[in-house]
Amino acid sequence: MKFKCAELKEFEIVGRPLPKGDEKMPVYKMTIFAPDEIVAKSRFWYFLRQLKKVRKVNGEILRMTEMSNSSPTKIKNFGIWVRYDSRSGSHNMYREYRDVSRTGAITQCYRDMAARHRARPHSIQIMKIEIVKAADTKRPVIKQMHDSKIKFPLPHRILKFNKKSIFVADRPSTMQ
Repeated sequence: MKFKCAELKEFEIVGRPLPKGDEKMPVYKMTIFAPDEIVAKSRFWYFLRQLKKVRKVNGEILRMTEMSNSSPTKIKNFGIWVRYDSRSGSHNMYREYRDVSRTGAITQCYRDMAARHRARPHSIQIMKIEIVKAADTKRPVIKQMHDSKIKFPLPHRILKFNKKSIFVADRPSTMQ
């Protein structure tokens, strides 16, 4: 899976094996994060083949919907359970991110896993994602953002000159 866009999209895919005669076949539903519909379908069949031994030739997709963000202006804490394959084996992880959407948090997770663990997107599996309350967060990087009196210093401000000449003899002072 390659990143073709700035942020991944969330798809809910429902599929089943092709019915044989009159017997009822089970229906499987997955949430897949992918850059587009084609990659999402491909990942759906990949996981279904691994988990339930159903191949694309012997199955059908009943429904595919792209999920949208319910509250895009409110920042939330997301807990993500991840399994990934490294050079030495398979590892489980719990990670936390702050973002306004689930897709933004997942995109951060993929990029963070690539940076910290050299994990390629095809070797990462998102097991579960859920919103975590501020009191229940575990990671100090996320906890430090919950301070109500948090301040961000602006150390290197460049002053806007009001009707002054661009070419002056002394340098501007940016540290105050």
